Amino acid sequence: MNPIVSILIPCYNAERWIEQSISSALNQTYKNIEVIVVDDGSTDRSLEIIKSFSQQIYWETSENRGGNITRNRLLEISKGSWLQYLDADDYLLPDKVAQQVEFLNHNFDTDIVYSPSIIQHHYSQGDNTNKAVLPIPQPHDPWILLARWYLPQTGSPLWRKQAILEVGGWRENQPCCQEHELYLRLLQGDKKFNYFEYAGSVYRQWSESTVCKQNKAETYRRRLEITDKLEQYLDEIKQLTPLRQYQINQARFECARIIWLSDKQWANKIIRQIRNCNGNFIPSGDCAPEIYRLMYQFLGFEMTEILADFKRQLAISNR
Repeated sequence: MNPIVSILIPCYNAERWIEQSISSALNQTYKNIEVIVVDDGSTDRSLEIIKSFSQQIYWETSENRGGNITRNRLLEISKGSWLQYLDADDYLLPDKVAQQVEFLNHNFDTDIVYSPSIIQHHYSQGDNTNKAVLPIPQPHDPWILLARWYLPQTGSPLWRKQAILEVGGWRENQPCCQEHELYLRLLQGDKKFNYFEYAGSVYRQWSESTVCKQNKAETYRRRLEITDKLEQYLDEIKQLTPLRQYQINQARFECARIIWLSDKQWANKIIRQIRNCNGNFIPSGDCAPEIYRLMYQFLGFEMTEILADFKRQLAISNR
């Protein structure tokens, strides 16, 4: 199998990164590709840099309309049966597409092949960076991975174009958690997810101005909305196993611990929702070390968080 893979790059004010992003697409060892860039009304030098690639790519520009509208335009004009989305501030390792296409040659039933991402943090002092692979832990049940927010960032998978078309494309009024919302509809549409261990996409963390970081409350609200829909759907199709239910509640608990710092009433509401599902729920993982779990079990969430906050404040005052 040697399918055309469309590498699709939406761009908005990414002059610092767009040249490397496009170059990483063009330098793939897998050669049956097309590279398409849609500039979403950039006001910096992004469009000038895009144009400098001349005939090597196809590009368009438009007024600023938003990320998902741009992704749907890229979907519309792509020719490949497989899609590689690539945000303009991210980049690919040279054999990313080749590795995943080879996997597809042995897994014909796949609609989404997903792999770990490499996260690259950029610091304000100079160009200092560090990289780390973001693992995707077992079990590789995509329903659990979505609930726990372990399914990877947009540039990690190869997406079967027809699968995205059949679920209606990217939701254009989704302000954040866009790929997670799409993942949910793909799972509801019975699309086949397969895990492949090779990490070939680099996801940059460099700005605090993204929607997800600027409005964290809205991000958590959208995340929990997706979690609720996921749970409801699994219940309707009689696939809400005890393990899936536990992992859904674990995800809610992890959100509640963070939300507690800014909105205690909301956090308590989430905990009540967990208890309504499973009155015997005990959290696990790094978010709930052993001493925390013991206090949670005997004192409840609110008192445990009050004590945890007191410990944090004490640590700060002793520095």
